[in-house]
Amino acid sequence: MKTDRLNKILRQFARQHILVVGDVMLDHFIWGRVARISPEAPVPVVEVQRESFFPGGAANVARNLRALTGNVTVLGCVGHDAAGAQLTALLRDQGVATHGLVVDADRPTTVKTRVVAQHQQIVRFDKEQTQPLNPALHQQLLKNFQTQLPAGAAVIFEDYGKGVLTQALLNALHRTAQCAGKITTADPNARHLLRYRGLTAITPNRAEAFAAAGLTNPPALDAVLADAPLLKCGAKLLRQWQPDNLLITLGEHGMCLFRPGQPPHHIPTVAQEVFDVSGAGDTAIATLTLALAAGARPIEAAEIANHAAGIVVGKVGTATCALDELRASFQRHTR
Repeated sequence: MKTDRLNKILRQFARQHILVVGDVMLDHFIWGRVARISPEAPVPVVEVQRESFFPGGAANVARNLRALTGNVTVLGCVGHDAAGAQLTALLRDQGVATHGLVVDADRPTTVKTRVVAQHQQIVRFDKEQTQPLNPALHQQLLKNFQTQLPAGAAVIFEDYGKGVLTQALLNALHRTAQCAGKITTADPNARHLLRYRGLTAITPNRAEAFAAAGLTNPPALDAVLADAPLLKCGAKLLRQWQPDNLLITLGEHGMCLFRPGQPPHHIPTVAQEVFDVSGAGDTAIATLTLALAAGARPIEAAEIANHAAGIVVGKVGTATCALDELRASFQRHTR
């Protein structure tokens, strides 16, 4: 992509207001170092040096949008607890509108705790409940969405299988957004397969794509456009989901964009080093959606998302990508 065209798209980011609907959570990181093995069991002893907290899940998608100067409102559910208050405060501090959140006194805020030593994740443990929202909260979330939608350019559905996005709620939200002429995108979950249909874009990773298509996921080929099982999977999901764009993220192999009536388009990875892939999918869908809302063509939006994902995997922890980093990445790879 030429620099002038990239800058024209990026200048429009700040004018876009994106709604993010789904499972918000609090990411808790315990950072330390390993110097010995425990005498009690064959496990490493981590000497804790510091702790940090970040918005996670759908909240991390919102955080990624704000890092790219987009305006964002997050809609989801937190518990009536300290973690919920902390997550809400973190989002507000970062400029994310939180008046779309609902509070459930009967479930805890989802918290993912990761222990990281020497830049490697040692273990993760989760605090969560995944039952669907009760009818009253379901209706409140729908009402909040209807109130916020007129100001939005696009809607991202972010499903982590934690109970917020049910099929009934997804159908109601998508129908409302479609009638309003909004861009709609989704990041599906392999363990909680919802029926998506008619969205602007869907961004599964390879495992999620094969699971949704009901196909066996064989080892990936380096030559992506010669990977017959992947091409079959993409074609099946185009028929099944009927999106305008299907962007399958492929880790070290980059991304592959499928569109009705068009040949698949492979976008090689630009990641230079990979320290942590957690949150890369959040960055990809945030950047893709923001770029589409800013007027990028699908291939352009996918290229921008690919660069953003390549940047965040080179960072440890739940990371984001800034506009200056995006520009620098394009400069490095267009010389």
